Amino acid sequence: MDSSRRFQEWDTIVQSSGMIHDSDELNSPLLNQDKVSAVHNTLSCASCEKSHEINIPQNLCHECSKPLLAGYPLETLKNHFTPNLVRHESADGSRPLSMWKFHEVLPVDSLDESVSLGEGGTPLLPTIRRGPFSELTRCLIKDESLNPTASFKSRGMAAAITRAKSLGITEVALPSAGNAAGAAAAYAARAGLPCWVFMPVDTPITNIIEASASGAHVVLVKGLIDDCGKLVREGCERHGWFDLSTLKEPFRIEGKKTMGYELPFDLFDVRENTRLRLPDCIIYPTGGGTGLIGMWKAFDEMEQLGWIGPERPRMVVAQASGCAPIVQAWDLGKTHAERIENAATVASGLRVPAAIGDFIMLRILKESRGTALAVSDQELLDAQRELTHYQGVFAAPESGATWAVAKKLLDRNWLKPHEEIILFNTSTGIKYSQDPPRDLPVVDPSKTDWSQILETT
Repeated sequence: MDSSRRFQEWDTIVQSSGMIHDSDELNSPLLNQDKVSAVHNTLSCASCEKSHEINIPQNLCHECSKPLLAGYPLETLKNHFTPNLVRHESADGSRPLSMWKFHEVLPVDSLDESVSLGEGGTPLLPTIRRGPFSELTRCLIKDESLNPTASFKSRGMAAAITRAKSLGITEVALPSAGNAAGAAAAYAARAGLPCWVFMPVDTPITNIIEASASGAHVVLVKGLIDDCGKLVREGCERHGWFDLSTLKEPFRIEGKKTMGYELPFDLFDVRENTRLRLPDCIIYPTGGGTGLIGMWKAFDEMEQLGWIGPERPRMVVAQASGCAPIVQAWDLGKTHAERIENAATVASGLRVPAAIGDFIMLRILKESRGTALAVSDQELLDAQRELTHYQGVFAAPESGATWAVAKKLLDRNWLKPHEEIILFNTSTGIKYSQDPPRDLPVVDPSKTDWSQILETT
């Protein structure tokens, strides 16, 4: 079915599916209703639920030092902010195609405030049934490598920098083992804010170059990302920087949650569905966990808005065996994760020895009837090659972990081949490419027997 016909049927489908409940509502957001300004109206602790002032810069909870979560006037928005509105206005150009198409539930008073490079709106690709993917009938890849800074970090930094600028913050800092550095540097440059980035010395060189090229002050640290975090905290105290560390400010999660908002729209298009719905399972490469937590938050908000029902996907944490604090805590039935000593993995985004949002991730796994699994570096690198070779998606090693975990869960019958499974590719493998393969043939065009080399390769 062509896209124009699909779009013409959207009004009928959303009305009959229960996504909107009043027949007059189809046209009212487009023609008759005033737009609702919906910058977040609450800021509360994810642990103790203490409320915090929303119009000043905030990091962690003042009472228990846990992450803060933004809330929105969803009941007020419910009659204005509908799937129909998002779809129509995105199509006619009055609403961005980027993640800011969901600006009513993002921390902005108006779209003019957004610091954007066009992030979000990434493709959801059905896997081709070949090779190790042959038995999977409904497996898809959400390819976040097509974001402006080639990773999902673009989403979080767009939201965080947007809110930081609107609150009058003049200088930002963060620790990063990879993609967050480049994204923070790019969006800070877009906003005209100085940015300090502290990175382990063995961070992939492409990430270091990316952050430096965008004008960030890059400092390399002999240690892991939590060692970098300690230096950021000291710098914030001494120099007045604002800390953009994972889950230590409230708004990176708001950008990441747009992955969750996009999924039902993506599935509507890919599957020619008759209603907005979520998949059976989401497998996510998990370091700090902002994306996992953000998507779960999005699902809750969408239900409150009346877009979806109470159904939820089973959420799966994929980690590397050299740094798997959430997996270890899950296996032991704990509500918090112990720090991993001497953490090591080639997937630098998974090398997070201790995550401040550990208790939220573990709660999500329990609520979703999900699980957590770790794979070796060799397994995730092999899976990365399979994603590239069989699907044409040059995934990051972290994303190789999602496919490696999926295969294990299929072997255990925890996943079924007919289930709708979403694998997240959070970044491009190009960022890890430092040396070319050493076994490639080299020919001399002046030699008449050059083609013999090809016959032996």
